[in-house]
Amino acid sequence: MKLRQLGRSPLQVAPLAFGGNVFGWSADEARSFELLDAFVDHGFNLVDTADVYSAWVDGNEGGESEAIIGRWLKKSGKRDKVVIATKVGKWPRYAGLSPTNIREAVEDSLRRLQVDHIDLYQAHADDPKVPLEETLRAFDDLVQAGKVRVIGASNYEAPRLKDALDTSAAKGLARYETLQPEYNLMDREGFEAALQPLCVQEQVGVISYYSLASGFLSGKYRGEADLAKSKARAPKVKGYLNARGMRVLEALDKVAEAHGATPAQVSLAWVMAQPSIAAAIASATTVEQLADLARAATLVLAPAELDALTAASAP
Repeated sequence: MKLRQLGRSPLQVAPLAFGGNVFGWSADEARSFELLDAFVDHGFNLVDTADVYSAWVDGNEGGESEAIIGRWLKKSGKRDKVVIATKVGKWPRYAGLSPTNIREAVEDSLRRLQVDHIDLYQAHADDPKVPLEETLRAFDDLVQAGKVRVIGASNYEAPRLKDALDTSAAKGLARYETLQPEYNLMDREGFEAALQPLCVQEQVGVISYYSLASGFLSGKYRGEADLAKSKARAPKVKGYLNARGMRVLEALDKVAEAHGATPAQVSLAWVMAQPSIAAAIASATTVEQLADLARAATLVLAPAELDALTAASAP
């Protein structure tokens, strides 16, 4: 499997990333270990998590996903086979991107992950209350100390990302080598309008989240009656049940049939084929689901098929 470089950094990743938000939520520890083993066995290496995962679950407080990954790393001995990406800034315990917060949060993440360094440490969301130079200098200190290899951003708007990149260049600080935005066939404008051209120009690697539009692009939600399949996803999926959404599903079905593939595989393959994309994040809660998603990384869509999907999903 051909690996892709994360920005200008030395890190290289397979084009499918595992979304660790399910660890400690819809996948217990035993299942999480099973999924991580299978993920590596398929030839993938990027595991994405955050300190706040999965604080939204009753009985959880946050940090559960990192802790499960840490115990898996210790048990499996596969640290050298994975690129561990985590985030700081959205957990109330370590909210925001002040230097003090970053310094304290990273120590907790390192402890839970049971590693001596984090491969990719990401700002989970922009913090306009803190000057960019202060945030970037704090991240740079971690890189210089060997606690973090590469830094990235998530949920940044184009002007702030450009300012951050310019600040790093002007001050000689570590720069955001990656961006993590919401991006899929149904949610395109927020990324494509300004962020995508910027990432291409500045050689920032993009790691897309919600790559399957909360499951809509798997094809299992085709009418309001299907919303009962997931109460958690229903509110967002309902917004896709319109003429545009049906056009996208029809186009996905056509391409999927031609390849003997599934709509989910085709959807991920489309994302992976877009400019600046380093990896698409997807989650699975069973090994069978993961095996299904894995094929997307080797599914090559013809230019005409990519164009048809792009046209069908035009905002």
